[in-house]
Amino acid sequence: MSQPIIIVTGANGQLGNECLDAASREPQWNITGIGREELDLEHLGDIEEIMDDYKPDIIINCAAYTAVDKAETERKKASLINSEAPAHLAAWCSKNKALLIHISTDYVFSGASNIPYSENDTTDPVNYYGQSKLQGEKNILEEDKNAVILRTSWVYSEYGHNFVKTMLRLAAENGTVKVVNDQYGSPTYAHDLAEGIFNVIRKYISNDFDKTSVGGTYHFTNSGITNWHDFAKKIFEMSETNCVLTPIPTAAFPTPAKRPEYSSLDTSKYRSAFNWEIPHWEDALRRCLRNMNMS
Repeated sequence: MSQPIIIVTGANGQLGNECLDAASREPQWNITGIGREELDLEHLGDIEEIMDDYKPDIIINCAAYTAVDKAETERKKASLINSEAPAHLAAWCSKNKALLIHISTDYVFSGASNIPYSENDTTDPVNYYGQSKLQGEKNILEEDKNAVILRTSWVYSEYGHNFVKTMLRLAAENGTVKVVNDQYGSPTYAHDLAEGIFNVIRKYISNDFDKTSVGGTYHFTNSGITNWHDFAKKIFEMSETNCVLTPIPTAAFPTPAKRPEYSSLDTSKYRSAFNWEIPHWEDALRRCLRNMNMS
């Protein structure tokens, strides 16, 4: 199989776009992006039919319901997209000997830790978004034990809606921004996550498309730990944006969905398995802002 057929779901999102950008650096691969217009994961009955049409060797599932607060009330929609649809994709992959690479989240953990979570740590989500993503992981592994699950966190990019763009917009509109300073994690540049996904694919291909050579759950984030306030501070410093930035506690900024206080992920398993040192989040942010013509 010299030219694998690769499908990227959620192609219009920030990670999907970054995967398609990365595809331009792998011209020997046949990569197609599918957006919501073609495959709406709420319509479970369409999944098998569309995959039968494309017959992919690899599916990168970037599609997800990511509205954390809305998930508290839109539970059915979150469950369909984050829990049930991934099971259908995994079932198709198992039946057709294809590889599923699925993106999950740090929100499967409670945030009660004070050291980075490993893949073997107990999951205990504190909001429904996290619950739906965790159930998606479980459903996938029931259908295909050799699927790849990549948990990540705090994803941003020059594409789509994300924290970096929101901070720059609020600074431009108001000149003052308040950001919580007691939630800790690791920002992840979607460009680097896309490269991380492609590292998995390269190993898979080099091992003659043996799913057991890559299958499993891994953590992937940019290295280093920060909080949302200090992340915002770096955004403004690197983009030379004048803004009055005020730290506030989570209690002063109530949201419908609770957030984990600490959700940094230990990436050592990924780094060992795929022989790649993941860039530091500050370096990644600088590159993103440069691509946005902000630094």
